[in-house]
Amino acid sequence: MTLTDRSVRELLDAFAASTPTPGGGSAAALAGAVGASLLAMVARLPSSPAASDADRARLEDAGARCAALKDALIGFVDADSAAYDMVASAYRLRKDTADEKAARSAAIQDGLRQAIAVPLDVMRACAEAIAHAQVVAELGNAPARTDVEVGLELLRAGLRGARLNVEVNLESVKDASYVQRVRDQIERYDPRN
Repeated sequence: MTLTDRSVRELLDAFAASTPTPGGGSAAALAGAVGASLLAMVARLPSSPAASDADRARLEDAGARCAALKDALIGFVDADSAAYDMVASAYRLRKDTADEKAARSAAIQDGLRQAIAVPLDVMRACAEAIAHAQVVAELGNAPARTDVEVGLELLRAGLRGARLNVEVNLESVKDASYVQRVRDQIERYDPRN
């Protein structure tokens, strides 16, 4: 059973367990999924009857994109845990001979790239949903503006949490050009300094 197929209580118990997964990366994806869900919900609520057809179409499109991003973020909850498990498994490989050491090192580097790719995807999805929030806030149901604000806070938390996971894994990557490419992507999705 995937993490996101569990009840809310079971999922929270899994986060509280004494195991390393699910951890902060999965929590970041989950926060982003809840944030995108709130934006999708507000976009679907009745809006001003004075809205033009073009405005309604923009709002509908923003809501549909947020719903799709929510689905992607749900998948990243489990993908992040799997990526961490891949790195942890690589660190447990034997390292008695030169060949074993080389294979272990390569497996660790491969695992780290996956453990970077998933939170980068979380960052990308959260940043895209944040971009759609402006349309939802402007054209969506006015009384639901606090739902938009809560959604934005959750998306920002998801983006920041994912960034922390990318950065911690980058510290162990040996390929300097790869590290720079990832740092450039981080700035594109989260330009804060």
